[in-house]
Amino acid sequence: MHWQLKSFNELTVQELYGILKARTDIFVVEQECPYPELDNYDQKSLHYYLTVEGEIAAYVRLLPKGLVYKETPAIGRVLVVEKFRSRGYAREIMENALHIIDEKWQESSVRIQAQAYLKGFYESLGFQQISSEYLEDGIPHIDMLLEGN
Repeated sequence: MHWQLKSFNELTVQELYGILKARTDIFVVEQECPYPELDNYDQKSLHYYLTVEGEIAAYVRLLPKGLVYKETPAIGRVLVVEKFRSRGYAREIMENALHIIDEKWQESSVRIQAQAYLKGFYESLGFQQISSEYLEDGIPHIDMLLEGN
């Protein structure tokens, strides 16, 4: 088990391929949602992920303030690969991601676009719903904000 935090330029070709494969497998194939996975935010984001025996097990993309939201950084593309689910990795990666944002960027407020069915999970991390439910690529989503101290 190995946690890694890298900028886009620090990723090896193999690491980038593994990340993009996991994101496509989950967000496009598993969720049956054709959408443009490559959105030109990766190049300016940090990529935080867990590998288990050389495989991507969990991943999040950390987007700096001003890239997507003017007022806060964001966390996106949160995933745990199916065979690694139910091991607590989702909570662990989110808690670690929030810590990284605080430490690296001195930001304590974070915004996410969450799939609506995960509202309770994100609320358990301190996020609050700040929008009505809306469809994003055919999937119900809500905007959520974790306000800093």
